[in-house]
Amino acid sequence: MHQELLIAGHKIGGPCDSSVGKETVKNPDTGRIFATVAEGGRSELSTAIASAHDAFDTWRKSSLSDRISLLLRIADLVRERREELADLAVQEIGKPITAALAEVDRMEITFRLAAKELQDHPEEWGPTGSPIDLSYDPRGSAYSARVVRKPLGAILAITPYNWPYNLAAHKIAPALATGNTIILKPSPLGALCSLSLAMLIHDAGCPAGVLNTWNGPTPILKRYLGDERLAGISFTGSAKVGWELFAEYPRKVLTLELGGNASVVIDDSLSDEELQRAAQRCAWGAYVYAGQICISVQHIWVHESRLSQFRELFLKAMDAVVVGDPAEPSTVVGPMMPGQVDRVLDWVDQAVKAGASATTVRTEGNRLYPILVENAPADSLLRTEEVFGPVCTLGSFTSLSEAISLVNGSAYGIHAGVFSRDEAFVDRFADEVEAVGIVVNNVPTVRFDALPYGGVKQSGLGLEGVRYAMESMTRVASRLRG
Repeated sequence: MHQELLIAGHKIGGPCDSSVGKETVKNPDTGRIFATVAEGGRSELSTAIASAHDAFDTWRKSSLSDRISLLLRIADLVRERREELADLAVQEIGKPITAALAEVDRMEITFRLAAKELQDHPEEWGPTGSPIDLSYDPRGSAYSARVVRKPLGAILAITPYNWPYNLAAHKIAPALATGNTIILKPSPLGALCSLSLAMLIHDAGCPAGVLNTWNGPTPILKRYLGDERLAGISFTGSAKVGWELFAEYPRKVLTLELGGNASVVIDDSLSDEELQRAAQRCAWGAYVYAGQICISVQHIWVHESRLSQFRELFLKAMDAVVVGDPAEPSTVVGPMMPGQVDRVLDWVDQAVKAGASATTVRTEGNRLYPILVENAPADSLLRTEEVFGPVCTLGSFTSLSEAISLVNGSAYGIHAGVFSRDEAFVDRFADEVEAVGIVVNNVPTVRFDALPYGGVKQSGLGLEGVRYAMESMTRVASRLRG
């Protein structure tokens, strides 16, 4: 199997095209090479940017009905190719098939949400804009006013490997809906999936140049980040790289979705049955897809009076998590990407040497079985950074104030979870915890694609979630008529 780049509506770098480089794609579970993808250079990147820049003038003037129609055709094609796309994710990134199918299903929803936003609010997103009431001012009777949203231009979308479809869709769908054009730069670890999505969008009738792709070396990309033809950058990836972008390109419109370090707090008001459910949900949230999710459960804080009981329930739930072949529907934990098992185990070893205790470590190739760490030091990497692996920590608290302090002790803040029957406990937790999303009676790993999504502190800048991304990809202008 081979996948080309898409530039100006043309497939670039076919299997017989020696002028464009190729990368091999290995299955992280078996180590077998099963595909290749085109790897572009400076020429291809420059052409992709030029193509998006040139296509913007036409696409920005496209009608809402044309954009809606395209978004719905893409969604229909995603549904039609559901199993094919999910199988690619199993093979390229080792995502368990159940999780891969769920990602593809959510991607379909994401494109439909963008279409629905245009359908439900045509004035706001259309060329005439929304009327504004001026009656608050005595002069207002002599004027009419409207607020118009205008697209930015060509947007560079940089995506990670772990959600190669839906995280790309959360950039592409809002851009298409608002009249922007896109250059998609996927992670080389998930390029086959993301480039395949781009070809699907091309097959759905996306006009030439509106969506372009480039896969290639980071040093080449860095040379073009300051290109004036790029109106904005939407980046999902590491905090280090994201904040470097912010420092170097302060005049560009940036959306940064960066690292996470999510906590769950479990108070003492739960019944035994509710505590068991909380343990089961936490085990799923910590270990699904080998913890390679930025809102996976990394820390669990339990009221001291229920800690022993919760620990027993959690260990049972952890032992029930199926580790194995990602192609099997029962598998929850598949392989990690090459090299990551050693990194995660090094973090665990550092914590243990500093006084923590951990459950037995077991590995099979790139598969790492779930690990629970207790008494991890506050300054250990497991506490301070995103582990991005099937490891979570367990600790206790004595008061709501202490629980909030433990959660807010993280430098990150995307989602946090709380299990409680006490509404006053929940309300104060939601009010004081520094995170964009609070998930009540469930784990922070749960996300709905229409809700605002992003982070505070080191977790990012700006918001995704379809409508919120559409807002970030437009600028507001007023029209006052006397």
